[in-house]
Amino acid sequence: MGDRRGQVVAVPGPIDRARRRLGKLLLNQLDRWSGPFPTSSPDLQAEASGLAPTGLAFVGCGFVADFYAANLSLHADLKLVGVADHDSSRAERLAQRHGCQTYPSLDALLADPNVKIVANLTNPHSHFEISRKALEAGKHVYTEKPLAMNLADAEQLVALADAKGLALSAAPCSILSPTAQALRRAIERGDVGTVRLAYAELDDGAIHRMHPEEWASPAGTPWPWRDEFKVGCTIEHAAYHLTWLVVLFGSAQTVTAQSARLVPEKHPDLPAEECAADFSVACIRFESGLVARLTCSIVAPHDHSLQIIGDEGVLTIDECWHFQAPLRLQRATPLARRAETYAWIGRHGLLSRFFGLMGGRSDLSPKLDFRSRVRRHQMDYALGLAELAAALRSGRPSRLTAALALHVTEIALAIDRSGEDGATVKLKTRYVPTA
Repeated sequence: MGDRRGQVVAVPGPIDRARRRLGKLLLNQLDRWSGPFPTSSPDLQAEASGLAPTGLAFVGCGFVADFYAANLSLHADLKLVGVADHDSSRAERLAQRHGCQTYPSLDALLADPNVKIVANLTNPHSHFEISRKALEAGKHVYTEKPLAMNLADAEQLVALADAKGLALSAAPCSILSPTAQALRRAIERGDVGTVRLAYAELDDGAIHRMHPEEWASPAGTPWPWRDEFKVGCTIEHAAYHLTWLVVLFGSAQTVTAQSARLVPEKHPDLPAEECAADFSVACIRFESGLVARLTCSIVAPHDHSLQIIGDEGVLTIDECWHFQAPLRLQRATPLARRAETYAWIGRHGLLSRFFGLMGGRSDLSPKLDFRSRVRRHQMDYALGLAELAAALRSGRPSRLTAALALHVTEIALAIDRSGEDGATVKLKTRYVPTA
């Protein structure tokens, strides 16, 4: 602990203490409202109508498994057959909550003929090995991001799935959300003209100063803060925006990036040398001509926004973790372009609206009820599983293909491994968007 002599330390007064207590109570209530996603995908429901549910099993029963399990009730076409985890007590708790069996081992899970899809919800460092074993056992796989922690392993998984005629998909599934689909339609309709640029932010705030060891899912499973700090924010979260950009604009060609560990000591119980980069910034050039700038950090204030910038305006989403986030459209009129050079106009709501700087809600934007408006984030984690199951039943390719997951994994790895000196990486993999 440093020498604090000569420093002025502010002591909170009774009003400040009361405000903090009231604020914490309010935020705790809002956290409780961040429950399951309220609606399922109508097109997937139609495909599943009258058919027996697809059996699936979870490998990994940690924090994120609680959210997947909570969203399964939205998909009658999915049945959780059982779960497995190296921590048997954790697996038993999840199984009891959701009325399924606990497998004594991964081999026992993979031997069950009722399991058609394996959901790999383990630590990223275990993704490759678990997915490989599942594919070798003849199971279709849906894995949390990334496919693997290096490109060679990720390519091996894709090749193995292809050789065995199995489906391999990866999170995130947010590209299937109402907001992402509204954005896609707005771009295709030409609402902002020719798209030239995208600005994407995935900043989560200074997590190391928020007592993450106290966080837990609504079901009480602790947040894996050690894993998050060891893997790093880019590998953990960049795929949210990268998946949207790749699906909307096709293959990326090159990545020029820098990454850094700005805060080495994040927790007394975690050595600094075990922590990965907590900041990255990348310039991604796409074959289509689009250039995207993506910033990830767990240092800068919370910002999950995406801006799609075209000749005729800007499409903006404020929260990529909200499946029904509003889609805003700002027209790039000559008057607005002049007005935005005056910072004080942008700070005043009435003037900003008068000059068209704030834009308005797109007519394609999802409709929100009150509860959805106040939620911090709202994601149907099981939507990717439902999409894979629907694709298997219908004999069509999943919209979350292995090629998509591989390309996104390569981009994220290139950004994360760029280091403080930076480099331009020419990408090997490609992804061709489907209709």
